[in-house]
Amino acid sequence: SSEVLEAIENVILNVLTSLGKQKAPVLTVANRSDWRNIEFKDSVGLQMIPCCTIKKIRSDCSTSAPKFALMLKILSMIYKMVQSNTYATKRDIYYTDTLLFGSQSIVDNIINDISCMLKIPRRSLHILSTSKGSVAGNLSYTEEDGTKVNCTCSATVCIINSNNLISHAKFILIVEKDATFQRLLDDDFCNKLTPCIMITGRGVPDLNTRLLVRKLWDTFQIPIFTLMDADPHGIEIMCVYKYGSVSMSFEAHHLTVPSIKWLGLLPSDLKRLNICKDALIPFTKQDQKKLASIQKRPYVAHQPVLKRELEIMAASKMKAEIQVLTSLSSDYLSRVYLPNKLQFGGWI
Repeated sequence: SSEVLEAIENVILNVLTSLGKQKAPVLTVANRSDWRNIEFKDSVGLQMIPCCTIKKIRSDCSTSAPKFALMLKILSMIYKMVQSNTYATKRDIYYTDTLLFGSQSIVDNIINDISCMLKIPRRSLHILSTSKGSVAGNLSYTEEDGTKVNCTCSATVCIINSNNLISHAKFILIVEKDATFQRLLDDDFCNKLTPCIMITGRGVPDLNTRLLVRKLWDTFQIPIFTLMDADPHGIEIMCVYKYGSVSMSFEAHHLTVPSIKWLGLLPSDLKRLNICKDALIPFTKQDQKKLASIQKRPYVAHQPVLKRELEIMAASKMKAEIQVLTSLSSDYLSRVYLPNKLQFGGWI
């Protein structure tokens, strides 16, 4: 707490010093969206380089002055929350003055900029985010208020502020879509093959889901596999869990798990399983653009097998959802595909 308060005080002191010199105050933030500020490291994933390009948020510029003011507003709210040991969600902050902030996305972006500027993880700023992810399987834990939660009984929201994590799981399976997650629960997949933990971020994972995956890895050190659609969007999501994202690269050390394996659905699986071409979906221009962007990323050059799978997809210009396996049989995913993959390999 003292570190957070001191960091905010230093920002305000710089603002006051500038005003005292009759200069327009400026806030300096690393440019989080610039790939030139990112480097790939096998043990971490995508991380921000120390000497990165910056953007200046000026108080005397008509385009940046509103953001300057909003950053000071949210800094003051964080300061009060840390002092009083209270917490708020990003949604709470937005609803304190919806007309002032304009939109939830503006608040989210400013909070990430503040976290990056102060070099302090967002959760230490007493700002919470509502988790959209779910976890189920061989896992139990105790919440901060003492409530005991058993994920074996049913799926529960991804919580990171939990203690006494207990599990006998042999692996963790991250599932892209909630529909597939629910289907595997219905098939009792968590118990049939061997005890495991299943997680879904319902698409692109939020911060809480990524933090939970990292916490489970740090605690249990068991294999983590991802089950994604065989399309550029699914690959992008897998890469976020494994390598991180550009916008959150300043927190890579707390979020990424580079040891994550891509279990499926692999582009090479489609040919191997003789999936009917009529069941595949042609690429859109957006798909081609997304795949081309992924192929240029630094981690692809370090992963020749991943590179080959991307080339297979690019050559075919076809994609497939996990549900395409139902064309083979209704329970092919849980009865054949996943057991065979886990037993005999075939992940990358």
